[in-house]
Amino acid sequence: MARQKGIIKIKGTLGDITFYKSQDGYLVKEKSGVDGKRIATDPAFQRTRENNSEFGRAGKAGKMLRMALRPLLIKCSDSRVVGRLTQAMVKVLQADSVSERGLRNVIDGETELLVGFEFNIRGKLSNSLYAPYSTQIDRVTGELTVDIPSFVPTNMIAAPSGCTHFRIVSGGAEIDFENGEYFVATDESAILPWNGAATIAINQVNALTANSTKPLFLALGIEFFQEVNGQMYSLKNGAYNPLMLVAVNGV
Repeated sequence: MARQKGIIKIKGTLGDITFYKSQDGYLVKEKSGVDGKRIATDPAFQRTRENNSEFGRAGKAGKMLRMALRPLLIKCSDSRVVGRLTQAMVKVLQADSVSERGLRNVIDGETELLVGFEFNIRGKLSNSLYAPYSTQIDRVTGELTVDIPSFVPTNMIAAPSGCTHFRIVSGGAEIDFENGEYFVATDESAILPWNGAATIAINQVNALTANSTKPLFLALGIEFFQEVNGQMYSLKNGAYNPLMLVAVNGV
């Protein structure tokens, strides 16, 4: 893959060369020499078909997780989260030790591998929240909880420049990957000042279906604000708001 240079930018295909625009700028790539019909039927491309099938399944699973957590993601994600989450889902599928290659799936894989996934590379929770916290997923009650003891914000939260206030947010998602259905619940703290005064203990409960048999996901994040003339504004349109999967319970 090459990068276009110069004043005139080209988009389209000339012969076997394709010019296109991406988030990395104007790029150039050579057209694939293998016909799509051949890939779909030739036994020599069996491995390719298997890889494509699983990659597509991983992309669909990642999309469902993003849709479920959308109430939080609209304020806490980066432009590359789709690709990064798909790659993470591929690893989940590859951990499936039951299904045949090409048929591996999320349900029989290891969704717990997603613990620690950061939805916003520009603002990671692991680099923002240093206050100790505990999480619990209770399948019997369907409650996904986050507990954060009292802490001093300026000591325990690394806030971006311009921040005056913050809010702790969390969300629980129950996802039926087989039928394409999901249920989500979210919780949030009050908007708190980012200063040297200790907060009260924070307890957030995301109530889902009791005795669920579906994978459960718990995300934790922070929203940063700037106070101007008594009004709260999302700091830099949420560009540095972190959100991370802190607990996952598969089936």
